[in-house]
Amino acid sequence: MGKGKGEGGKGKGEREGRERKKIETFEDLKVWQKGIDLVKQIYLRTKEGELSKDFGLRDQLRRATVSIPTNIAEGFERYSRKEYLNFLNIAKGSAGEVCSLLRVALEVGYLDQPTYTQLSNQAMELSRMLSNQIQSINQSLKQ
Repeated sequence: MGKGKGEGGKGKGEREGRERKKIETFEDLKVWQKGIDLVKQIYLRTKEGELSKDFGLRDQLRRATVSIPTNIAEGFERYSRKEYLNFLNIAKGSAGEVCSLLRVALEVGYLDQPTYTQLSNQAMELSRMLSNQIQSINQSLKQ
């Protein structure tokens, strides 16, 4: 897709009134950065305690979380906006999966309420950011 395709061409700090920086790599994408932040939090929370011993739930939660920034990156590196859009949709689905798995972990007693709230809020924020990006690309494809 090339330079400037990500996040509607908006650069870091644009909302704060600073000079725009072109999006040149997927690592420049705020949504990718927040995805990596969530990955770090999930790995931190799943390496100890009861959740660390439930290999199925732990591994599925980790895979779903890693899928978010990975699909953003893979889509960004594709050559068409339609392909990018497809990978953003997959990432958004993974964000929903993470929210569901976090709820399971809460319900079975692996996470306390504050931890669940913090992690699920991060996942929902990512989902909203992905929705906005998807809508933006859909609009640009209609033009």
